[in-house]
Amino acid sequence: MKYLNLALLVLFPIAWFAPLLRAAVLPIFGMDEISVITGLQSLWDSDAALALLVTFLAIFAPYAKTIGLALLHWNLLSPKTLPALNILGKLAMADIFLIALYIVIVKGAGLVTIETAWGLYLFSGCVLASILISWQSKPEPAQP
Repeated sequence: MKYLNLALLVLFPIAWFAPLLRAAVLPIFGMDEISVITGLQSLWDSDAALALLVTFLAIFAPYAKTIGLALLHWNLLSPKTLPALNILGKLAMADIFLIALYIVIVKGAGLVTIETAWGLYLFSGCVLASILISWQSKPEPAQP
């Protein structure tokens, strides 16, 4: 599990730049690809508070958790930190729910055409793998 966790240190940044979805007002004009990074760039121009929240949920929380788990796996961090690392993983999952909510709202309005892209599945898979790794990383009970 610790090597899968290290792989996430590479996969998360790829997922941040990978297209999460494609959107267009009218699909005949082509569709713009939106990634975590391009979405954040747009948010910083229009709503800094939301951009800060999404930056924390999409970038900081999952990466901090992955680094924390790596330190835990190599006995460089106390097992007592595992509950805090689990909370970071749940916060990262919140970002996926935000993206899904935006897709449902926009599709329901019927004003924009949206297609999910492979980056959404990669990002979701990274977050789910991180949750699984932390679940498997539970400290063993102390021997009497």
